Amino acid sequence: MKIRDYIINNFKDDDVNTLRNTITECIQDGDEETLPGMGVFLELIWQGSNEDLKKSMLDILYKQIKKSDK
Repeated sequence: MKIRDYIINNFKDDDVNTLRNTITECIQDGDEETLPGMGVFLELIWQGSNEDLKKSMLDILYKQIKKSDK
């Protein structure tokens, strides 16, 4: 089983609040072991997004990266 499939299967039965809590905890903890899972989440979001949403996400990402330079 690929890591993507494992991560997706691991969260298949979770509700929106559980997903939100998982993402929030991963970010707050700064645990690098969760980075592959966050990458899979981003991949799924990207695949399910239209071009306007992708542009918005890229704008946010760009601004956050530039903000972290300071």
